[in-house]
Amino acid sequence: MSTPKNGSARDRVRGLAREVAKFGAVGGLGVLVNLGVFNLIRSTTDLQVVRASVIATMVAIATNYLGFRYFAYRDRAQSGRTRELALFVAFSVIGLVIENGVLYTATYGFGWDTPLATNVFKFLGIGVATVFRFWSYRTWVFKALPPPAPAPLVVEQRDTQGAQSRTPEPAGK
Repeated sequence: MSTPKNGSARDRVRGLAREVAKFGAVGGLGVLVNLGVFNLIRSTTDLQVVRASVIATMVAIATNYLGFRYFAYRDRAQSGRTRELALFVAFSVIGLVIENGVLYTATYGFGWDTPLATNVFKFLGIGVATVFRFWSYRTWVFKALPPPAPAPLVVEQRDTQGAQSRTPEPAGK
């Protein structure tokens, strides 16, 4: 899944396409969790729109970490889990601010707070934040492993000087 740095352009595009597909699968599940929890909270509590959205986003972030670490980026470096988790949380919080900033602006800036409008702007915020998350996770959190070192080239060295000075022995001896 890591995109080879020294491979052909076709190999790099294929690797990136596989990565985007796996990121999308995990992200799609995260969107369903995010919107499901958001609407569940909105329909069963009196929490304000953005507060409900922040809670839903945090639940989706936890779900997404598991999906990214053990599915989408399982072939990436696995050393330094504490660092990885800290970076994941930091970039996820930035994504949370982006996502919920869109919803906040629509709800409190423009007064678009019907259930349909809040879901549309929640979804739009998720989309904008996803672009940031994809870049940050693949660049900083789940770093690609370095390409494997090329196999050493073994060259058979022949003793050309000794071969020229020797005379072949006649057959039959």
